[in-house]
Amino acid sequence: MHSESPTGPSKQAVRALALERPTGFLAFGFGSGLSPRAPGTAGTLLGLLLWLPLTPLPLWLGLVLVAALFVLGIWLCEVSSQALGVHDHGGIVWDEMVAIWLVLVVVPFDWRWWLASFVLFRVFDILKPWPIDWLDRRVAGGLGIMIDDVIAALYTLAALWLGVALLGWLQGVI
Repeated sequence: MHSESPTGPSKQAVRALALERPTGFLAFGFGSGLSPRAPGTAGTLLGLLLWLPLTPLPLWLGLVLVAALFVLGIWLCEVSSQALGVHDHGGIVWDEMVAIWLVLVVVPFDWRWWLASFVLFRVFDILKPWPIDWLDRRVAGGLGIMIDDVIAALYTLAALWLGVALLGWLQGVI
């Protein structure tokens, strides 16, 4: 274990984990979690880019892939957070990446859908409406790191569905 300051691991320890260990490299979103500002947003953006070649996947296969990456993420995030001695370090962004993949596997491949998905997901991930905040505080380990972002993804999908339903209703009224 690297030496830690009273406020958490040193920048050198974080950088070493993120760039020198395969588990840390994945957990830190291939280095995107090292962004000095908004690492969660950087990880989510990278997630969008990484999903581009997977857009032709059928829904069922995309969901299976996301589920497998979720399970992998529980382990990656657990190992990385233990190595840093910090639960849910801000640079661990595998959870954001898997969550945005869950959204992208469901929504149409269209820049407007992807933009709305990105914005809504970031809003829900940052604001943490119930039960996201509750889960964030009470579920420990890798599962705790992963689950709150999956709920934010489900909120994103619900908001998109409500938006489409509302637009359809308004078109019928006008």
